[in-house]
Amino acid sequence: MSQSHKEIFERYVYAGPIRHDPDAVAALFTEDGVFEAPLVPAGHALPRRLEGREAIRAGIAAYFRYAADQGTADPAQSAFVLHDTGDPEVFIAEIDAVVSQPDGRAVPMSLVQIFRLRAGQIALLRDYFEAK
Repeated sequence: MSQSHKEIFERYVYAGPIRHDPDAVAALFTEDGVFEAPLVPAGHALPRRLEGREAIRAGIAAYFRYAADQGTADPAQSAFVLHDTGDPEVFIAEIDAVVSQPDGRAVPMSLVQIFRLRAGQIALLRDYFEAK
C-alpha cells in the first residue's frame, strides 16, 4: 500500500522536528537520497547538501546537536498546507511553524519544503528555511 503525501510528510516531521531522531529521518530517504538546504549559510552546522542516507544521518545528527538549545517545534501551534504538482512523485509543503524557545518565547518560522519521492521514500528534499 503506497503512502499519501500527507503520511510521508507527517512521518518526516515526527522523525525530525518533533523527535530529533537522525536515524528515523535517514530511514525515510532512498539509499542515494539527497537533502538540500539552499538558504543555510556557509559554515553552518547543517551542510547545504547531503548526499546518501549515511551523509543525511550524520548531517542531520550534527544539526540536531547544534539546534538542541535553539528550541523545539510546537506542532499544536504550527500549521502546514501540502500542494500536489503535475508529477505524482513531487509535492510541496508550505509550513508556518512555531518554535518554543528555552526561555518560553514562541517564535514563528515560515518555510517551504519540496519533496521528490521514489518508491515511497524521499529521493530529494529541498528545505528552504532561515537557519540561525
